[in-house]
Amino acid sequence: MMTPVLSMEAFAALGAPNLVYVRPIKAAEIIASTPAAQIQSFELDPDQTLYAVHRADGERLAVLTDRDSAMAAALAHELAPVSVH
Repeated sequence: MMTPVLSMEAFAALGAPNLVYVRPIKAAEIIASTPAAQIQSFELDPDQTLYAVHRADGERLAVLTDRDSAMAAALAHELAPVSVH
């Protein structure tokens, strides 16, 4: 039996377009992947744990300083957050 291959868009649209996931992320990853001009006003310790909100297709929507804030932000935008450890 062959495993179906879904595009990122098709996967994201499966049953729960408002589903987002919240996962811990090291500030070092944000520092490395974000233009300096966008984060220059933030004091980030590379070892600090932040919490990223992602769409089902993996696109990062937001980064917050704690898990509760990340979950609340998702809910405030009528999204359905789940935690990923």
